[in-house]
Amino acid sequence: MDFLLDNPEVEKIYQEIVKMIIPLKNGIVSDSMKARGIHYKVNLGASTVSLLELSKRYPKNHLLALKLWNKGWRETMILASMLEEPNETTSDQLDYWVKSFENIEIAEQMSMHLLAYVPDVYEKAKEWALGKKQIVKYTGILLMGRMALVDKVTSNEMFESFFEVLPPLSKDATLRSVLQRSFIQVGKRNKELNELSLMHFKHLLTIDSPVTQMMAQDVIDELSSPYVQDYLK
Repeated sequence: MDFLLDNPEVEKIYQEIVKMIIPLKNGIVSDSMKARGIHYKVNLGASTVSLLELSKRYPKNHLLALKLWNKGWRETMILASMLEEPNETTSDQLDYWVKSFENIEIAEQMSMHLLAYVPDVYEKAKEWALGKKQIVKYTGILLMGRMALVDKVTSNEMFESFFEVLPPLSKDATLRSVLQRSFIQVGKRNKELNELSLMHFKHLLTIDSPVTQMMAQDVIDELSSPYVQDYLK
């Protein structure tokens, strides 16, 4: 990761934000998340809505985002995703952040607020989807669906390359839900990708795996449904 010279003004804002997070604490939410297996070094249980409102008070700033991420609290890491400048991120930084994810909540917040807006992140999505750690795989797949939802200008060719990850990942039951959700989004992007999605998922039906076949059939049913087809007209 790149090292940046500190900035007194950014440090002041960082300290101010940390102080403003404390009153947002909700012990019931924190305990509930822990009981559901969502673990962080520090989790105050602040709502993501309140964190989003807090983030809107400040301009995006790369150094500020790095400081917030390095704090290591759930709330500061989520705020880092909201306050980072997508154009200022580096490949090493993104790899470091994604590989340090501990649960799907932070993966979802990062994908929603930052990763989907990083320039030329398509290759990263495929790289992560085929990574070693399960949370890294999850993030890459999740990001594919998020980009299909928010990126209205990128050519279909970039999304077509995502189908390469399906055969090696489709047998993994722990990834079934995120694969299904993300590729439904890809298949709903336009008519051409819908037809291509149906072709690839029909091919998955021939793979000798109940997990693959069930997931493929669910995606086919959704993408061929009358309401999706009417939407794409």
